[in-house]
Order: sequence, then C-alpha cells, then structure tokens
Amino acid sequence: MIELNKLKKTKVKKIRVGRGIGSGKGKTSGRGVKGQKSRSGVAIKSFEGGQMPLFRRLPKRGFNSFNQQKIAILNLEKIQILINKKKIITSETLNLKQLINKKIVSKSSKKLKLLGIGELKEKIAVEIDYISKGAKEKLERNGSSVILRNNN
Repeated sequence: MIELNKLKKTKVKKIRVGRGIGSGKGKTSGRGVKGQKSRSGVAIKSFEGGQMPLFRRLPKRGFNSFNQQKIAILNLEKIQILINKKKIITSETLNLKQLINKKIVSKSSKKLKLLGIGELKEKIAVEIDYISKGAKEKLERNGSSVILRNNN
C-alpha cells in the first residue's frame, strides 16, 4: 500500500527562478539573453523556427457558401420509427415546423428533404421542400399524400 506522503512527486522541490547565480537559474532565469522569447507574455504559436509552418504547407481546399440554407434530411425509415414511438401522429400533416417543435430536426434547418431509405407502413400527409424519386414512389404506393412547398 502506498501512502500519499511517500510518493516521489511530493518530494520534488519547485525551482525558484531568478534567485542568484548559485541557484543555476539566476539573472536571466533560464531564458537566455534578449530576444522575443526572453520577454514575458509572448507565445509564438505555430512558429517552427523558420521552417514553413504546417498550416501554410497544406493546400487550401473547398468553399463554404455563407448563403447556404441548412436542409434537414429525413428517411421513411426514421418516420416509421417516430410513428411507432408515438412522436408523430399520422392524422396530422407532417411538416418542418412540427418536426422542429418536437425536436426531431435542428431548429437551424430552413428546408426539409425526404429520402426513400426504409419502408413506411402507415398513411401520412407530408408537406416538404424536396423529395427523392424512391421516396415519392413509396409514398404513392402507400396511399400517402405529398405536398411540395414552393422552393424560393
């Protein structure tokens, strides 16, 4: 059994810099003479001693449009799971506002897209912005109604 006061760490003495020649860390306190690194409050971030820094060596790629609207994506499979959990009522029209209120999709989403992965057993009315061919076919086969909102 190890006692706390017997640990090695507790016996290591803190080095007090700037306390005279005899300490070995006197005068310049181990910082050398002059220069940026000898001053206080200076941190040279990503400086690699004159070598080309990593962030400049790597290629810059891609483009993020600030106009882009966030589209919430929902699969038929997910809708069926939510119906089974009684989070979605089949008698109501399923739309983005309803999904945001029930915290199923993020409130930052501006549009809703329906994809055709999985099967939907219940009849449901959906009001959406975009729909895949597969999802549209499955909903028509099921007898569900699809209302496409005006995309502007």
